Amino acid sequence: MSHTFEELVAEAEAVSVEGWDFSWLEGRATEERPSWGYQRLMSERLATVSAALDIQTGGGEVLAGAARLPATMVATESWPPNVAKATRLLHPLGAVVVADPDEPPLPFADAAFDLVTSRHPATVWWPEIARVLRPGGTYFAQHVGPATVFELVEYFLGPQPEARRKRHPDDECAQARAAGLEIADVRSERLRMEFRDIGAVVYFLRKVIWTVPGFTVDRYRDRLRDLHERIEREGPFVAHSSRTLIEARKPA
Repeated sequence: MSHTFEELVAEAEAVSVEGWDFSWLEGRATEERPSWGYQRLMSERLATVSAALDIQTGGGEVLAGAARLPATMVATESWPPNVAKATRLLHPLGAVVVADPDEPPLPFADAAFDLVTSRHPATVWWPEIARVLRPGGTYFAQHVGPATVFELVEYFLGPQPEARRKRHPDDECAQARAAGLEIADVRSERLRMEFRDIGAVVYFLRKVIWTVPGFTVDRYRDRLRDLHERIEREGPFVAHSSRTLIEARKPA
């Protein structure tokens, strides 16, 4: 049974968008995963060091999936509900969670860590990463790459040529080098996303608030209705996410 535009939108507006769990979208939207398997690669590296830092850990879900944590394991997070969630998840595993505003400086001494990791950091402060790494230490992360979900962004906001360049791996590598790090590996992939009904679009834009800043259903109701009719007529709305795997080392 197909639901009306109003029913789909009302349902997506009513659901909670707290945390970083996207299970509500099951059956309504899909996103391909990068081929490299970040969590597995991160886990392998954590098993070989004595002190590590996970920046912007979110609710700690990715870090908690590691097979073994080092003797000294610290995670930072800025959003209070996620700080609480990460603490509950990571403290029993022996990791300390530090509330940190994601602004320099990081609340740690110089050369404190062998490894710094992060999955989808909102901001990357390269000089601070370089400062807290020991000589010979590594930064290993998966970043959101350029022009992620821009089919959706530009559907609502129109062409965004300058914003398309943000988070480009070439620029990030240049910034890492400027902070004194050497690039050991960098990989990029574009991954297919599908939105199968307008409720999935509304939920996504409410949750990932930087996609269309200031998004509300009332503000974009006409565009949403047009998109609903297009999905009904043509099938899923297709967009693409962009991911970058980056590994940088501090010279020994």
